[in-house]
Amino acid sequence: MLNRKHNLSTLRIDRFDLIIIGGGATGAGIALDAASRGIKTALVEKGDFASGTSSKSTKLIHGGLRYLKQLDIELVRETGTERAIVNKIAPHLCLPEKMLLPLVKGGTYGKWSSSLGLFVYDFLAGVDSNDKRKMLNKKQTLKKEPLLDADRVLGSGYYAEYRTDDARLTIELIKKAASYGAVPLNYCKMTDFIHEGNAITGVVIEDVITGEAINVSAQRVVSATGPWVDHIRAKNQSLNHKRLHLTKGVHLVFPREKFPINQSIYFDEPGGRMLFAIPRGRVTYLGTTDTTYTGDMDRIVSTTADRDYLLAGANSAFPELKLTAGDVISNWMGLRPLIHEDGKSPSELSRKDEIFVADDGLISIAGGKLTGYRKMAERVVDLVIDKDDLQLDQSEAITDEIPLGGDQAMTNKEVKKYIQDVSERISTKGLDPYYGWYLVTNYGKQSEQIIAHLSEITTDIELAQEEIRYNITHEMVTRASDYFVRRTGRLYFDIMSIATIRQPVMDIMAQELQWDDKRLKEENAILDRLITDATTYYDQEMN
Repeated sequence: MLNRKHNLSTLRIDRFDLIIIGGGATGAGIALDAASRGIKTALVEKGDFASGTSSKSTKLIHGGLRYLKQLDIELVRETGTERAIVNKIAPHLCLPEKMLLPLVKGGTYGKWSSSLGLFVYDFLAGVDSNDKRKMLNKKQTLKKEPLLDADRVLGSGYYAEYRTDDARLTIELIKKAASYGAVPLNYCKMTDFIHEGNAITGVVIEDVITGEAINVSAQRVVSATGPWVDHIRAKNQSLNHKRLHLTKGVHLVFPREKFPINQSIYFDEPGGRMLFAIPRGRVTYLGTTDTTYTGDMDRIVSTTADRDYLLAGANSAFPELKLTAGDVISNWMGLRPLIHEDGKSPSELSRKDEIFVADDGLISIAGGKLTGYRKMAERVVDLVIDKDDLQLDQSEAITDEIPLGGDQAMTNKEVKKYIQDVSERISTKGLDPYYGWYLVTNYGKQSEQIIAHLSEITTDIELAQEEIRYNITHEMVTRASDYFVRRTGRLYFDIMSIATIRQPVMDIMAQELQWDDKRLKEENAILDRLITDATTYYDQEMN
């Protein structure tokens, strides 16, 4: 953030091979792929990095078991392969997570179809022998998870998935792209295209912080704006019969003591859909809905109907819990930018990505899953190289070998050991060992830069202050909400901590970023609204 003026000047002066609109996982992945091949790359994002879909998914790097039901073998194979790659390059962000699939009377999955499906799933996803599926009987299933309804459970499948933090993954992609020379900037809104004749030769952006307009020149423009892809396509009149179908995914967060499951569970709800319940740190979160969305795209909120649907699903599977609306401590909701298909319900729509090329050269990519961000980026960059006949020393993608979160990736065993090490070190200072897990699963080895002066950190507040200093210097935190929502996930996973650390963190930001009283008031108002939306359920969606 401290280099923002310089980076804006670079956008104004230089001519780029490629400019990317959209700073979610797909845009960030394209930036890294392009920059690592030697393509002069810039990226602009109208809000914060990962502020759209890429901070509001179910936060799984999964192999797509549900897609077997749709017989989408190619998608299962690709997502399974990509899952292994993400685990290799960012094991602190892509954590092995055993998933229990209860088989229940009248449920979606039967015993033999589940066994076969999980076997095929393991094969297509290239799962290691230690992680291959096991079929459990009723007694074994209830031992794994006693909270399940013993009257309905027949057995279960036990298989491997991976949990992630989508926003943290996006931030690490952005940071790594910058290390290869890319120029990424958040809070830079693309307002128009620049044309020479019939070809796009750049974009006009507005610095959201100052209101300044800047022309950015580029040989090629790519839109990776997720749910906003059609809005960008409308600006150059390239919107056609191929369009997006937006669906909303809502997640509820509970304290672990209110929803104390032993592992992640993929279970039936009464209407026939499948839900996830996933333990994470101090909480368990539950998701997700899949309903068509037509409301305000910049303020997506949960409704009472969303909440009640998820609560009913959880109480059906875990009747002893008797979960109520009062047990929910926060929620989040995101949009899925799916490709519309006439006659299909939201749950039936394909999760495949699709690339659109306009007559004036604009390349747009939509659809897809978080797990497939790297292959989506590779396809886009290959297309850019081919169309612009770029002569590069590195023509093939190398992102499957580039570690995220440091110069060298750890193994899964090393991640576990490092979590234990950091937890022990901070606990000697009187801090909750939880923060060892929290730091490592957010920052990997970069945690050392936050706890470099551990001897001076004795409270949660002091740790948060060191963290925000790191975020400002290394992760382009521009607004308070960047820290509380996307860099740390506190709004979703540790909302109770915000009241304690809010003012000390704001004080550091005001000092480092030279905020005046007006700016500080604005930042507090934005954060207040986000906290309200994360703890409130509305009668209807915003319009």
